[in-house]
Amino acid sequence: MFERPRGGERAVLVHLNLNTAFEEESLEEFRELVISSGAEPVATVTGSRAVPHPKYFVGTGKAEEIRDVVKQNEADVVLFDHDLTPVQERNLEALLECQVLDRTGLILDIFAQRARSHEGQLQVELAQLRHLSTRLVRGWTHLERQKGGIGLRGPGETQLETDRRLIGHRIRTLKQRLEKVQRQREQGRKARKKADVPTVSLVGYTNAGKSTLFNKLTQAEVYAADQLFATLDPTLRRIKLPAGFPVVLADTVGFIRALPHDLVAAFRSTLKETQDADLLLHVVDASSEDRDSNMQQVNSVLNEIDAEDSPQLLVFNKIDLLDEVEPRIDRDENGVAIRVWVSALTGAGMDLLYQALAERVSSDMIHQQLCLPASAGKLHARLFAAGSVHQDQVQENGGWLMDVSLKRADWDSLVKYEAIDQYIVDDHAPLQLAAEAQAQ
Repeated sequence: MFERPRGGERAVLVHLNLNTAFEEESLEEFRELVISSGAEPVATVTGSRAVPHPKYFVGTGKAEEIRDVVKQNEADVVLFDHDLTPVQERNLEALLECQVLDRTGLILDIFAQRARSHEGQLQVELAQLRHLSTRLVRGWTHLERQKGGIGLRGPGETQLETDRRLIGHRIRTLKQRLEKVQRQREQGRKARKKADVPTVSLVGYTNAGKSTLFNKLTQAEVYAADQLFATLDPTLRRIKLPAGFPVVLADTVGFIRALPHDLVAAFRSTLKETQDADLLLHVVDASSEDRDSNMQQVNSVLNEIDAEDSPQLLVFNKIDLLDEVEPRIDRDENGVAIRVWVSALTGAGMDLLYQALAERVSSDMIHQQLCLPASAGKLHARLFAAGSVHQDQVQENGGWLMDVSLKRADWDSLVKYEAIDQYIVDDHAPLQLAAEAQAQ
């Protein structure tokens, strides 16, 4: 057996059509993945088969063709746009005498490069080790060696068994650490729920412009680039909508075709921000010819993480790349905003997006102006503790003029037990007059 070489930059791409028509979009996306990983595609080998070959996946003749292409281009790595079994990967490496990586391994490598937070690094390492644990068999010559030395001779423990044991131990350690991080995130989610702050989560196909849109909405500086999986780590920011009440905006990892199951499992705690969101902003690249298919792939992943029933607001981004498309809001037969056309890069349509966000988030919110007497101090403190107060002005008699927003269920509870509806200001004149007086 040969020694496994170190990874290089020059890559040969392999794309096989299994009983389907040739998909140029799928191959182009795979090429973008390779470029995002930092490798340089030097050649592409395509073909068709009814079923994968059990030994080489591509068949003996095609495998020999790949070997010739690797030698001609002096390639360092062969990248398959498919999932290979450990046996197929091992056989291909023996034949091609270079590193072979399948689609899952390539995406894991990109994630390892991009993860910045402690949680993201733990999640990626866990997914990598789960993937590696099935690929330890005879990949390296040293795996056949046994421990030696005085007192250690005999059957002993093979290096393969040692590596399996160490990987198993590391996986258990990573799971424990991620459980701790998950508990911390859960505390943050409970605090936001207690404060009645709605959460809006950005989801979408990778490179649809989520991070650029997030930066435009929040004035943040999240890294954004025209490449797949530019950002991985979730970012949360608190913003105020035109109606005045706050929301928490969450930017999450982008989705892609055939997202590895190990990654979905490893990032489940991060994706829980999406599962628990009050509203999903489904960002779509409006300029992509494959946008309908991309939307289906996103909804498929949402179904896998049990978030398919969460309400969605579609955001058709990158209209600056389309001809004669103006910013607008599309509504259903009930007048509910269901789609917004914007350009996060130029800022076109952002005011409409704010408007649609406020409408959708506030549909389950009660916005009222109250005039509380001094005797209602307990209710006044309770509203502040819930984070529901937008404006509060003290009156001469010791009472308060307040502008509040509450979820409908919480408002109904206060009506039932605190009779809060008796303090509603019939019109906005008292609060407006007090604000004008204070300004003078």
